[in-house]
Amino acid sequence: MPGERGSPPYSGHHRGCVPSAPACRLWDPRSRPDREPPRPPLLCRDMALQNTLYTGDLARLLELFPPHSTANLLLESRAAEPRWSSHQRGECRGWEEPPGDRRALCARLVEKPSSGSAEHPESGPGPIVTRTASGPALAFWQALLAGDVGSVSCILADSSAGLAPDSIFDTSDPERWRDYRFNIRALRLWSLTYEEELTTPLHVAASRGHADVVQLLLRRRAKPDSAPGGRTALHEACAAGHTACVHALLVAGADPDIPDQDGKHPLHLCQGAGTLECAELLLRFGAKVDGRSEEEEETPLHVAARLGHVELADLLLRRGADPDARDAEGWTPLLAACDTRCTPATDPEATAARCLQLCRLLLSAGADPDAADQDRRRPLHLACLRGYGAIVELLLSCGVSVNAMDYGGHTALHCALQGPPLALAQSPEHAVRALLNHGAVRIWPGALPKVLERWCTSPRTIEVLMNTYSVMKLPEEAVGLVPPEILQKHHRFYSSLFALVRQPRSLQHLSRCVLRAHLEACLPHALPRLPLPPRLLRYLQLDFEDVLY
Repeated sequence: MPGERGSPPYSGHHRGCVPSAPACRLWDPRSRPDREPPRPPLLCRDMALQNTLYTGDLARLLELFPPHSTANLLLESRAAEPRWSSHQRGECRGWEEPPGDRRALCARLVEKPSSGSAEHPESGPGPIVTRTASGPALAFWQALLAGDVGSVSCILADSSAGLAPDSIFDTSDPERWRDYRFNIRALRLWSLTYEEELTTPLHVAASRGHADVVQLLLRRRAKPDSAPGGRTALHEACAAGHTACVHALLVAGADPDIPDQDGKHPLHLCQGAGTLECAELLLRFGAKVDGRSEEEEETPLHVAARLGHVELADLLLRRGADPDARDAEGWTPLLAACDTRCTPATDPEATAARCLQLCRLLLSAGADPDAADQDRRRPLHLACLRGYGAIVELLLSCGVSVNAMDYGGHTALHCALQGPPLALAQSPEHAVRALLNHGAVRIWPGALPKVLERWCTSPRTIEVLMNTYSVMKLPEEAVGLVPPEILQKHHRFYSSLFALVRQPRSLQHLSRCVLRAHLEACLPHALPRLPLPPRLLRYLQLDFEDVLY
């Protein structure tokens, strides 16, 4: 009967109702055995997750929320926009990492602090906006910028000022952000790039090298690992190369391996001049020599190699850094060193010399000279692309594969002939000659006009290429590919070049071609062993003569 216990919620005379069955009974939450206590809500500060929620990317949400993971999240927002922080999944509390996905990023989930927690930023006074600060707050800020330790001490000693060693300052410009946000939304683009620029007195003093102020603040119980803006004071001191501040922070207990908002450790930020001593201090206080950044998975040795910092790389290798560590794209430090780029503001010769010294250092430490990245690019490809002839010869002497192709089907010779215009300063003809003398496959003759047009300002590059063919395989109209000013500057060479179009080469050159073709498989080892005069041996090795015949 409908009124009896255990009857279904609908009686049989209702239209469309389901017959009585145990499956139709109302679910009683109290009947669930061994019910787990509710989990506390979690705070989310990660751009990856919040951006996925805003864009409605269901596939990405399924990746970020594996089975049995919590979805009870609070999206923390400040100044009407989210504040971001990226961490690896394995480091998030309350999150279980799915097997086989160790490189994906997830939200930084932390237990929501209680309302009385001293670490919660909203529980104390709000940040001091430097644009509108006045009175003691403004005097405190100006004293920090100037490094006036006496004024800082007096202000902190005055209890009526209401300032503390861990007071938070907001240095952002809301007016500029309002204009930026208006322009972005007018274009119907969603932006999640804004973040409050928060800092503390310890950060200001450490970034400016005011060691006395840093020590004073630490004696006043300033927290050395505080990071309201995403970086600790140790990050700021290391990035600026202030050794005394780094030492004071480490002695006070600063974590030498704490990541910043970009997932970089303090050792990753030791990049500029004067940071070698900072790196030594970090390693002495227990920093991991192979600590990896979160997204790029770079080690400090990757950073030193990419920037051409020979002294720092030597320090890291002596402390046990892995010379074959791979980042998220499969790059090793040797690949990064070979890809160091020259800029118009740098000295090309000095850059090439640093890269060569760095490559020798890595190779002597046991780095693999033929290690390929995810695109199968090898150190030889990158050295040729940048025009570093000395590095090309160094790698070839280590026995690397001269004709290995990347995913695009390019060999090292192709890379040498596709380099940027700045590679001209590195004398690309030396790299091209070294490749050809080690058995590199010649380029297709139909591509020679394009090579001539691109490298006409380097006649020796054209010379060494043309001397590997028994016939000058250029069309008669190729003379129009060279600008008149280049023809005039290198008149002797280009006159000999175009005079040989569709004409037989000299018997001496033809003999050289036959001998090189016969020894092609063992060319770099066989040529030096031939009992020939040095001048003739240099001729067989494509010595530059600045003329063709």
